Amino acid sequence: MYLKGYICFHQYFIMYKIKVLFSAFLLLASYATNAQFTRGDKMAGASVGSLFFNSGGADVSFPQVRGYSSKTNNYGLRIEPLFGWFITDKTVIGGTINLNPSGQKTTYEDQGTTFQEDKSNSFNIGVGGFVRNYFGSTSAFRPFGQFGFNAGISSTNTEGFRYYDAAPDYKISYDGKSSGGFFANASLQFGFTKMVGSQTGLDFFAGYNYSYNKNTFKTTTLTDLNVDGTIDSRGENEPTTKFTNHGFIIGVGFQVFLKGKGK
Repeated sequence: MYLKGYICFHQYFIMYKIKVLFSAFLLLASYATNAQFTRGDKMAGASVGSLFFNSGGADVSFPQVRGYSSKTNNYGLRIEPLFGWFITDKTVIGGTINLNPSGQKTTYEDQGTTFQEDKSNSFNIGVGGFVRNYFGSTSAFRPFGQFGFNAGISSTNTEGFRYYDAAPDYKISYDGKSSGGFFANASLQFGFTKMVGSQTGLDFFAGYNYSYNKNTFKTTTLTDLNVDGTIDSRGENEPTTKFTNHGFIIGVGFQVFLKGKGK
């Protein structure tokens, strides 16, 4: 009898906690729905876009000639801490910091033996600005459009090697490091902020990004004839690379909304 009473009390207590938590959730959702922005408010947070890690391979064959296989691994991440001010109850302007590490490694194999490998690692850091406009009035889901621009310095390290089947066989290896690198990005994003309280929200967005990069490398090339570990020749060069890229970005973010003075 005592055990049965204890079980009933335990079940009642669990149901009571569920009701309390459900009521708290409804209250929070209602509070978030009624949250609104006004001129003079501030927004601080960070966005994480274009987070990826890819791994792929390819097999290349030629008529009457032995082919080869290749494998590529690459990763990239763009982090943008930001701080902005509401100049109206829907429009925010502010500044950003851009942090963008990335890397790529490609290997080429012939009958299980790697005859070529190329690796590169890059890091961009810069500053910029953005304009965000929210659509609609008070809602737990606040759709927005945002334009941003940033620019800064870029550094890249490269290294690799290739074996050549000739008479005699030889190996060429290289390594390079950039100096005075520059990058610039312009982006257009559309998404929404899911309010999870009166002062916090989660961003979900997608959009288009245009980027420009310029780097000057100091590259050292070593040649090993007969592949015996002896460096037979050494060369140095300073190539400059420039490239542009059009890309699709997708990401998430976290924002804190701070009321202006006197509010």
